Order: sequence, then C-alpha cells, then structure tokens
Amino acid sequence: MSLRIAVPPDELRRRCEAASVRAVAGHPDYEDGAVVPAGPWRPLTEALCRELAPTTGTADATLVELVRAADIDPGLLAAQHVTALGRAASPPDAATITPNYADGRRIGIHLDNWDKLDYQHKAHGRRRLCVNLGPGARYLLVCDTDIREICRTVRPDYATCYPHTDDLRAYIAAGFPLTCLRIRLEPGDGYLAPTELLPHDGSTAGVTEPSTAAFWLGHWPREAFNGPSAVVRAVNSAS
Repeated sequence: MSLRIAVPPDELRRRCEAASVRAVAGHPDYEDGAVVPAGPWRPLTEALCRELAPTTGTADATLVELVRAADIDPGLLAAQHVTALGRAASPPDAATITPNYADGRRIGIHLDNWDKLDYQHKAHGRRRLCVNLGPGARYLLVCDTDIREICRTVRPDYATCYPHTDDLRAYIAAGFPLTCLRIRLEPGDGYLAPTELLPHDGSTAGVTEPSTAAFWLGHWPREAFNGPSAVVRAVNSAS
C-alpha cells in the first residue's frame, strides 16, 4: 500500500469508494490497453481507511490531500516552484476524462510526466493541485500502488527506467491486482496529489453536469492550504 490520504476516516468513508480495474480493448473511445475502473464501487472498510492513513514518515511529496478553494492562499500559487497548467473542461458521465490530444481517444488511468523523472527520483516530483470550478461534481481516481512498485514487478531494468503509463498497462495485462479509489469533489473542492507517482485520472461517472477544473504543479508541504483567502483571485491566477 503506497497510497496515503490525509483525510479524517469519517470524511474519507463519506466521500470515497473503491473498485478494481480492468484493461479496455476494442472500444472506439479508448486506447487499446487503457486501464479503467471495473466496478462495482464499494464503500471503504475501516481496515482500508487505516491503511490509507499517513504516518509521521510519509513524505509530503507522496501524500494525497483534500483542499477547499476558499482556503487557498493565492501567494502559494505564485511561488517560483509553481507552474500553472490552466483549465480543462470535462463532459458529464465519463468513466475517465483524460484524452490523447492527438486522436481524442481517452487514455484511462495514467501517470503524469511533467517533471520527466526517472525511477530513482519519481517520488520527488511536484504534486498537482486541482480545483473543481463546477458546475458539476467530479471525482479524483487514484490507485493504491505507486509506479515504482509497478515497475519493480514488470521491468527487469526498473532501476534505470523512466516509468510510464505503458508500465501500468503491462502490470494490469499480466493480471496483477490494483485497487482504484474515487473521491468525490463538489464545486469548490480540490486535491493535492502526486500524479507523477500514483496512477490516476478524473471521472464524471454518474454526474449529469459538465465541470471545469484548474490545475497547478508545485512543491507544497503538507497542510499548506489551510488558511483563508479569496477563491476568485486564486482561480484567476491560472487563467
């Protein structure tokens, strides 16, 4: 279990569900081999909630946190280490939302590579901040096994490799288990997540309205976003 989520257990059980995953083949909307949630979604058990809790030894760069837009200090978005990634609009009722911009097909659960890190440094990448601007709700999909463990399982050259979404797909194709969590984000909700390290995507499954999200990358310490601020100024800084 390499996923750690800094959310009180009661709130996590209220906002989060778990499911297995599967590979897609022959679907016109998806790349062949894309990894997607398999369902059915099930409530989190108390045991899983305990496993997901961070410890004092959990590195800040590997931690998933939930935030509220109203608590984001715009000054934290203007630091030198921060990159504003802009906004992305998502349609309603999509199992996963990220497309391959070359052909429009969805790539499914995947790894980011903004910082272009090798295996040895993958856990030190910047975390991604996402804020749901609405009008609909959306979900963060995030898996319980990080890409380093996946590479150790499927690649003999793991120590010198550059981890990639293809390694995740090979792991699933070989029949290894992976649990996907989905965390509900209402308008104004957001997350900090190590999207270079943990397989992830967004989802609007079962949601009837579209939504738009704003994104940043940065090296923020845990609990950085816990002060009052104006959400409009924070969001407009990504425009």
